[in-house]
Amino acid sequence: MNIVIIEDEAPALTRIQKLVREVDATINILATADSIESAVNLFNQYKNIELVLMDIELADGQSFEIFNRVEVLCPVIFTTAYDEFALKAFKVNSIDYLLKPIVIDDLRQAISKFNTFKNIQSFPNYQHQLESILSTFTTKQTSYKNRFLIKVGTKMVSIAVDQIAYFHASEKLVYLYTQQGQKHIVDYSLDELSQLLEPTLFFQLNRQFVANIMSIQSVHTYYNGKLKVALIPTFSEDVTVSRERAADFKSWLDS
Repeated sequence: MNIVIIEDEAPALTRIQKLVREVDATINILATADSIESAVNLFNQYKNIELVLMDIELADGQSFEIFNRVEVLCPVIFTTAYDEFALKAFKVNSIDYLLKPIVIDDLRQAISKFNTFKNIQSFPNYQHQLESILSTFTTKQTSYKNRFLIKVGTKMVSIAVDQIAYFHASEKLVYLYTQQGQKHIVDYSLDELSQLLEPTLFFQLNRQFVANIMSIQSVHTYYNGKLKVALIPTFSEDVTVSRERAADFKSWLDS
């Protein structure tokens, strides 16, 4: 069986390759890709792919974009760390998923299922089911987070999104800052927050900040095409938007 693996994290890719070989040493890993762009090139290059192991979240976006750019005619096993709703959608539509961290028994079971359907014609309603799950996931993504449950000492406090000024990543931790200047640790990365928050209200300024539009006090031109942003409440260090993101940022402010 010829398979390809689409995964942007090197340790995860190494682990998947190892597990695949342990499950079946005869499986041929044709190629790997670590981005939407490289995956599209891969599908254009190889026409004998029988199965794909595909991570949902890639370095340049969600892997669902791949299906908008190239025809994928083979079954896909998604690898995901998404919530229970999304996982149920995969089950309902009869498309397998592997929940990270992947364990060998789950991979073995998934590959065994696809071995039962050696060609796309015998895989029941595959294209229809794939379209259905992509639609389901897209619909899910339009529902954004309204509150964050925060631990304060021995208490749990729920903070509404409209009370949040910005999120700041520092030394492998992410902090939530309220409009009143309170600071709390949250168990999300900035990339995850960018997916969970309403995009008309929040924007990822750089690798350290995701800001609420109401927290933007002023914007100034900066060197090398960057923008300097003054936040409310005030942050002790300079907050900038890169030249590459400056145009999107200004469009967001003007939307």
